[in-house]
Amino acid sequence: MSHVGVGPRAVMRSVAFLTAGVLAVPALAGCTSEESAGKPLAAQDVAAASRASVSDGGTLRWAVDSVPDTLNTFQSDADATTTRVAQAVLPSMYRMDENGSPVRNPDYLESAEVVDTEPKQVVVYKLNQQAVWSDGREIGAADFAAQWRALSGKDSAYWTARNAGYDRIEKIERGADDLEVKVTFSRPYADWKALFSPLYPKDVMGTPDAFNDGARRSLKVTAGPFTVKKVDTKADQVVLTGNPRWWGAPAKLDKIVLRAVPRDERVSELVAGKLDLAEIDPETADEVTLAAAPRDPATGTPLMGPQGSPAAGAQGRSAAEALRSWAVANGSDEEAAEEEILAREERREAEAKAARRQKALSGFEVRKSLEPAYTQLALNGSGGPLADERVRRAVARALDREKLAETVLKPLGLPAEPVGSHLALSGQPAYADGSGALGEQNAKEARALLADAGWVRGGPVKKDGEKAAGAEKDEKGEDKEKQKSEGDDDGTYIVGEDNKNEDSKNPDDKSDDGADRESGEKHSSGKNTAQGGAPGAYAPKGTAAPAGSVAAPLAKDGKALTLRFVLPSGPGSETLRTVADRITDMLKDIGIGTEITKVPDESYFKDHIAAGEYDLALYSWPASAFPATDARPIYAKPVPAADGSLNVAQNYTRVGTDQVDQLFDRAMTTLDQKEARDLLRKADSRIWAAAGSIPLYQRPQLTVARKNLANAGAFGFETPVYEDMGFLEKGAQGSRPSAPSTSSPSSSSSS
Repeated sequence: MSHVGVGPRAVMRSVAFLTAGVLAVPALAGCTSEESAGKPLAAQDVAAASRASVSDGGTLRWAVDSVPDTLNTFQSDADATTTRVAQAVLPSMYRMDENGSPVRNPDYLESAEVVDTEPKQVVVYKLNQQAVWSDGREIGAADFAAQWRALSGKDSAYWTARNAGYDRIEKIERGADDLEVKVTFSRPYADWKALFSPLYPKDVMGTPDAFNDGARRSLKVTAGPFTVKKVDTKADQVVLTGNPRWWGAPAKLDKIVLRAVPRDERVSELVAGKLDLAEIDPETADEVTLAAAPRDPATGTPLMGPQGSPAAGAQGRSAAEALRSWAVANGSDEEAAEEEILAREERREAEAKAARRQKALSGFEVRKSLEPAYTQLALNGSGGPLADERVRRAVARALDREKLAETVLKPLGLPAEPVGSHLALSGQPAYADGSGALGEQNAKEARALLADAGWVRGGPVKKDGEKAAGAEKDEKGEDKEKQKSEGDDDGTYIVGEDNKNEDSKNPDDKSDDGADRESGEKHSSGKNTAQGGAPGAYAPKGTAAPAGSVAAPLAKDGKALTLRFVLPSGPGSETLRTVADRITDMLKDIGIGTEITKVPDESYFKDHIAAGEYDLALYSWPASAFPATDARPIYAKPVPAADGSLNVAQNYTRVGTDQVDQLFDRAMTTLDQKEARDLLRKADSRIWAAAGSIPLYQRPQLTVARKNLANAGAFGFETPVYEDMGFLEKGAQGSRPSAPSTSSPSSSSSS
């Protein structure tokens, strides 16, 4: 889902405005480069097998979220499927390894190194002499130069989504021969390995028309183990077939079909035999795990449930049916007996259908790892209570991030370790836990921060139509701040509002009643307003807060401290909503109310996150091997644009500092890797201290795969090797990782 995983390389980047001069950066809390980044918390799970044990031929039917609107990854409407296609059909000079670091791709690149730094940085690429495009032409300097010109940002006729790095290139030349490419930079660029991955042919990059429209629905010239045969919008699929001019290890599969299948329909498609591989959500993983579990030879039922609990067997059903049969045979009339027979037939049919579904799923298994992405709580600092850094820090200090990680990952048997960095994940070189700059969970200190910001526990709260206590008045004695009009509150409910009619109570609100019972509070509700007011915290004017009530609502200037928490409402977002419930309870404990609004998935990101229409929200960012380049627009300080609007780039929390910007800029220009890591870790500490984004947990990666499918599944950090994917020879087995530890490795700096 787009709102859940937002790719830095797939979102339009606006022009960045840099602060002139270099600001002094004082010593910061956080780790230094002497600390180890540790290992990935979970290994990839792809049923790894040697190529010799994989059969030649076959079609892999792979579920994806969408058929892409473009096959050009450098356009703003590129998506995850665009990237997947590019990985299979186009050159990449570097790819990600199992630790999330860039490694040279020998199929295309024999070597690449910085040969000069003065007066300019110069990188020389030596290409694999066998590397050719599918039309037979050698891959060379002309392709590199065409891509640079298209992405440099100098020609506005190219509709590019990003130009980071390419805008630092001064020139590209042919080297000593056709296989050597010499790239000269106008300014030093530490992340030069991020460039030319993927590399498009000059046919696509050579002119604006070709760039803008030529690669939207087809790629006529490719250079990977596969080529694009067809983008079929009617069948909602992209068909990839083997590239006859591929010079590397030949692809094991004949064909890969990427089919757009909604997440809530994927299990049904697996049962119908129409898919071999599909990412699924945690809510649907249990059914497949249960179907694949060992079975009782006598009853055919699973011996253990997916989490190790006894599976529901047939004995309970058999006993119940025997009892019903006895009732019919002893005293029931003919009509009742007939009804019982019909009911019994319906039950048999349902059980037979369930058995067929279970049998179909028994040929699959769930492969799981941790996705190279983390989920964060975003705090919009552009206005309202969260514009005050003390309130943001109080929200952050109220969160038990370990419990939130356990809520999501522990039931899946994955390591439940909170993420300690905004810029890298455990195992990546730049990773270090910088959360110490913010401080550990401490409700007492969170309340002190709120008190310092002027939020008073149990203070007077203005009802609709009343003037706020102490509100500023104009010459006529009227409030200067006009009451906001009542909004449509469909999909909105107020945590702490207990006296609604039962019929109007939101069925998805699981934390409301339980939290009130635990605290013993009684809230007198006012009018439910979607856009302000003081919902869920009204009391008669002048009423003092209950003595000793730690979690009493907070108020300031006649308004209760209530934050708008916006969440997606669609299938597949249950995990986010569960996490939101836990966060709501934690905030309620320090007196912060939440106004939860559930919105359609299609409008969640565009109309709320990107538009800034929220106080709190949950969404994810992917990890990058090049955080200095890719993370800068996410955390850069918003600046005014020429038209008076605020240029936020990808910083949807609107929270940033000059110091963070300068640390990114310095990390982007140094070629000393140790120095770059130190600068990035200092930047991360600053981001933690600003409390605009609170990393919570690394996202689970759950994939259902046919049991005999090898070298595919939950890839973790590593770029998939498409030519090695295939179905095992009869009797062969792929290797699976042992159950991941639920605690972080001792060598990890996050411990």
